Amino acid sequence: MAEKYRPGQKPPDSAQFKEAGPRGGIVGKTEITGIEGKPLPPTSKPGNTWVPVDKTKHNK
Repeated sequence: MAEKYRPGQKPPDSAQFKEAGPRGGIVGKTEITGIEGKPLPPTSKPGNTWVPVDKTKHNK
């Protein structure tokens, strides 16, 4: 099972996220960029979560 993040949670790594419904299915086609240590935005409906789909590739 993929990691899930609630709105307002701070992801440990920067990544592209898609919105998932309460049962885990992807909702819509919107993709957001979650930045390491910054809170994730609200989802379109209560009970939905954010799931990472592609970790950001960068040099530290």
